[in-house]
Amino acid sequence: MILLQSQQNLSLLDKILHADYWLMLRINKDWTSPWFDNVALFARESYLYVPFYLFLALFMIINFGKKGGWWVVTALAMAGVNDLLSSQVIKEIFDRPRPCRDPMMAHQIRFIAKYCGMNGSFISSHASNHFAAATFIFQTLKFISRKWALVFLWAALISYSQVYVGVHYPSDVICGAIFGIMIGYAASRFFETQIGLVNSH
Repeated sequence: MILLQSQQNLSLLDKILHADYWLMLRINKDWTSPWFDNVALFARESYLYVPFYLFLALFMIINFGKKGGWWVVTALAMAGVNDLLSSQVIKEIFDRPRPCRDPMMAHQIRFIAKYCGMNGSFISSHASNHFAAATFIFQTLKFISRKWALVFLWAALISYSQVYVGVHYPSDVICGAIFGIMIGYAASRFFETQIGLVNSH
């Protein structure tokens, strides 16, 4: 088993990795059920979340006109920057193998995804992208209703599913979520100061 039996004399990084591996195995192998296998696989597919984002873009343009159009443009620019940084910069810097490709972990996990990506594991771009979107949506639309906070549950389900199916470690999605929140908040502040929606309706 990859997990160390004793944490004595371990560095802080080793302890974090120990906890990361332990949680990975709990989520991926112990805290499972057949029905959630299907939920997790479905949550990762683009045909689940792309229609929602397309609907939201139409909703913004129809209800807020030109400012709604700029909202969509800002959201797309944010998504592009976030995906570039998470996929092309951070993953390249850390070059951490995914659990489904890690020689020390691959034989221990329950891999149920359709494929295991060739790019790095840290950080999770799924987590980063969806938490960036959730933060941007909530921050710019909370004046309509605080219920827009439910989009964070959406992002959390997608992120959790990455660990559940065996393509990411817990720390990948946690750090990805934090990074996405920062990008999403920065984009929302830019939009609110330069354009804003409050006086648009």
